Amino acid sequence: MTATTAPERTNLLGMTREQLEAFFVSIGEKKFRAAQVMKWIHHEGCDDFSTMTNLSKALRARLEETAEIRGPKVVYEGSSSDGTRKWVVEVEDGSYVETVLIPADDGKRRTLCVSSQVGCSLDCSFCSTGKQGFQRNLTSAEIIGQVWVASRSVGSSRDTAHRPVTNVVMMGMGEPLLNYDNVLPAMKLMLDDNAYGLSKRRVTLSTSGVVPMIDRLGDDLDVSLAISLHAANDELRNELVPLNRKYNIRTLLDACQRYLQKCGDARVITIEYTVIAGINDQQEHARQLADVVRDLPCKINLIPFNPFPHSGYEKPSRNQVVRFQKWMHELGHTAPIRSTRGDDIDAACGQLVGRVKDRTKRHERYIQSIQIDAD
Repeated sequence: MTATTAPERTNLLGMTREQLEAFFVSIGEKKFRAAQVMKWIHHEGCDDFSTMTNLSKALRARLEETAEIRGPKVVYEGSSSDGTRKWVVEVEDGSYVETVLIPADDGKRRTLCVSSQVGCSLDCSFCSTGKQGFQRNLTSAEIIGQVWVASRSVGSSRDTAHRPVTNVVMMGMGEPLLNYDNVLPAMKLMLDDNAYGLSKRRVTLSTSGVVPMIDRLGDDLDVSLAISLHAANDELRNELVPLNRKYNIRTLLDACQRYLQKCGDARVITIEYTVIAGINDQQEHARQLADVVRDLPCKINLIPFNPFPHSGYEKPSRNQVVRFQKWMHELGHTAPIRSTRGDDIDAACGQLVGRVKDRTKRHERYIQSIQIDAD
């Protein structure tokens, strides 16, 4: 007699309100059940249908049979001396991705840096994540699952005066706009009052410049936008951010202008500029940066390069970063220096690596190049 396998249960964790309403309609229930279950999942951090006391026993039993709430498995949780916390979570194929919670303003602001891919399909030369290669896109459940894990660990999301996560930045492993179909529903959950209820100004997507998807994002969801620029001339940016060879700086900044035009309120773009010793940290580079963003409503974040083994780049001195900031101020631009946080647990910007089953073989080639250089 052939053994029968149980039908696969539907994971509700990554579903938007509309998707969850459609699920309940499909099993003969009313749409309002979606809001009830969303609050249990995201406000309470619940993964057990039997504890959802405002649902009937019959519905709870049916959900036990047909659905599940399955987040990523935490394999490591660590805290930095500066209060930064990092989680390494295991996703479906056994790969690891990392997410980081950064406290500020005496703990009043807690910013979660969320990953969107296993590894990264781009290969920015100054980023250790890119050197791990690329395996696959994360699902919407795996993306929002990082917020869910952090919130469950820190505190209850229903306490809106003391949210465990007050801001989310899609700046972890991966290029979010190359995983658009999964990133979009995850961000909708971040904004939904039945889930995390964050303001669109407190959810930021960071991109290296996938121009067509910036235009699409502007049509779908006007969250805050950050651009990983790092160089203000195409020749240098081609080296640092290879995507620039496809979408150059002018094309990218034009897309930023179109994005701002679609936003329903006064908004600025965040320009991320990693300062690398001897590469892009001279007064000439400051002039180029000021010139290229002259007509773009923006703020500029200066990020001192965070070293990783065999990168070939060096961290600039504090004095040089302050000097660069002074030049930017003289040229009419506010340019705060982002504090390096969590570097003692490898949680600083550009240091997230996880464990990637690299199908691109990029990591293998990177290791080989290191060995050749050593010889």
